[in-house]
Amino acid sequence: MPEYSDQDIIELCRSSQTRERGFRILIKLYKQRIYWHTRRILYDHEDANDVTQDVFVKVWKGLENFRGDSKLYSWIYRIATNESLNYLRKLQKNNNVPYDQVEYMLESRVYNETISGDEIERKLHKALIKLPEKQRMVFNMKYFDNMKYREISKVLDITEGSLKASYHYAVKKIEESLKED
Repeated sequence: MPEYSDQDIIELCRSSQTRERGFRILIKLYKQRIYWHTRRILYDHEDANDVTQDVFVKVWKGLENFRGDSKLYSWIYRIATNESLNYLRKLQKNNNVPYDQVEYMLESRVYNETISGDEIERKLHKALIKLPEKQRMVFNMKYFDNMKYREISKVLDITEGSLKASYHYAVKKIEESLKED
């Protein structure tokens, strides 16, 4: 597939003649990354698939209003983050799970084989689940998605200094958790 800049994709998507082609290109470029981002938040394949589809529906509807203040991927990533967190909250509410018990709900997903991999991967995910939401999000974006603090800052609308502190605390907590197991 040829290289497309954000501007190329946006122009393709905004033109009535090339809108569908542009959107197919956008999906091809970002769907897998967005799926894995949502999967690391929700820990369930089916839920991650559903949320990923919802994300791209929102992107389709919102492309006309995309201002270009950030990279296209950062904008999509922010939508995916918000959709995933909203889905998690809805799941929590529908299952009458108190907020302080969300960790246990997610942990059961890890142990129900929704994450493939060996025991160390399970331990890592168990440690991640114990993190506060903000630290977990920052860690996932930095560690798994290799995003720069500047990009994470735009996605989460948090200062870079705060992100660095969150990441540092997350790493320390994960290290402590892994030593305990």
